[in-house]
Amino acid sequence: MEKTVQLYEGKAKKVFATDDPERVIVSYKDDATAFDGTKKGTIAGKGTVNNRMSNRLMQLLELQGVPTHYVEELNERETVVKKVSIVPLEVIIRNISAGSFAKRFGVEEGIVFPEPTIEFSYKNDALHDPLMNAYHARALSLATWEELEQIKSMAFRVNEVLKAYFLSLNVKLVDFKLEFGRLGDGKIVLADEISPDTCRFWDADTNEKLDKDRFRRDLGGVEDAYQEMLRRVFHDET
Repeated sequence: MEKTVQLYEGKAKKVFATDDPERVIVSYKDDATAFDGTKKGTIAGKGTVNNRMSNRLMQLLELQGVPTHYVEELNERETVVKKVSIVPLEVIIRNISAGSFAKRFGVEEGIVFPEPTIEFSYKNDALHDPLMNAYHARALSLATWEELEQIKSMAFRVNEVLKAYFLSLNVKLVDFKLEFGRLGDGKIVLADEISPDTCRFWDADTNEKLDKDRFRRDLGGVEDAYQEMLRRVFHDET
């Protein structure tokens, strides 16, 4: 499948049209941003890590009944995916207090919740992705009630599958962001990526951070953390 014109370039990825109107090619970059793009940098090898890890996790989720946009990995940085119209909601699942949740509610990081939480934010860079609830999403006609229920159900299912999976790799899945899209026939599928860019991963023994927080907080060892997560996910191939 050949790339034709570039359709989009975001903070972490480029999207290209192909000779199939129902398929696009996603190309992952090493560029890194944080805090609404006010902090910028490069994480060597990040695009490869995010592409390969995300593809493996999407395939795992497909086997567990979660429909995704994944089609085929072309190389270390590029993947064919189904063309979707992204629902402009960021869906955040949290299992342990960290990041903005800890700051917003004035609690320490590391509190294990009795059950996972879910929150939505409006996917809008100009407005800094404000938090919203399902009623706000309906008021803005971002999704139907049925779609919102589908998205919530799928997000919790993703959490159930990935939390157990990562624990088997000695990693705590602290929290993560998901995005969903509509196919041409209106079907909702999981889209975007699942990677150290979009998840908080802590080593289950030491609570060492193995994700983008190392970049956000200037902790050092960013590339090593990304490579360690890739190593754990692909441990069965080494």
